[in-house]
Amino acid sequence: MPRRFLFNFFRVASLLLLLVVVALLAAITTMHFAIHGAEVQVPALKNMTVAEARSQTSGLDLNLDVDNRYYSSEVAAGHILTQSPPAGTIVRREWRVRVSESLGPQKVEVPDTVGGQARVAALKLRRVGLEVGSIVQLPWSGAEEGTVLAQDPPAHAQGIERPSVNLLVAAPGADAPNGYVMPDLTGVPIVTAQAMLEKVGIKTAPPVFVDVPIGNVGSGAMPPRPPAVPGSVVEQNPAAGARVDQDTLVKLSVAK
Repeated sequence: MPRRFLFNFFRVASLLLLLVVVALLAAITTMHFAIHGAEVQVPALKNMTVAEARSQTSGLDLNLDVDNRYYSSEVAAGHILTQSPPAGTIVRREWRVRVSESLGPQKVEVPDTVGGQARVAALKLRRVGLEVGSIVQLPWSGAEEGTVLAQDPPAHAQGIERPSVNLLVAAPGADAPNGYVMPDLTGVPIVTAQAMLEKVGIKTAPPVFVDVPIGNVGSGAMPPRPPAVPGSVVEQNPAAGARVDQDTLVKLSVAK
């Protein structure tokens, strides 16, 4: 009798254990499909029109943002040049896919804005279909406040990449003779930063190119912080606001 009781007890315990295991497996399977069912693969969008890319991403419950526009002699105007995340990346639904759009080959001539007021420069640029890019202010008593001291790209430049012109503008000067306040160059293209400093006689050391890490595009509740644009300044020494003069050697770190 005790042996039969023990046999029945272990039989019932085994059945209960089996039911628990089945329930756990079912829960794990459900979670797996719930998680992976909310993930999609980013499609290849390059060379599509913006309308085609928007339709493609919309069908996958992804959001499309056109972040930048560039001139290109290889990709037709209105078509996608680059995308982030790249094609094949696994992301959650409703993720933002950022793309750049081609403007086709450059067809406009860059006007000369140096010597004029910044507001007049902006009007000149917009009149020919260009945009005002980075505006860096440099306290300088040698020019009226708001005067454009330098621009990048220069006037009449050909083969430019972006439809924007960066300006160095004179700010109110409370500086001693032969002295300036270091502007904030973070995010400014390195060629622009060098041209702006050279305009007022400040020398720069050879730039140091550094890797700038970015977050994993497939993790986190929020989209990652946009990475630094390759070729833009990420660090400077002296820092913004420091007093500099023609004897100061400015050191710039640039995103690869």
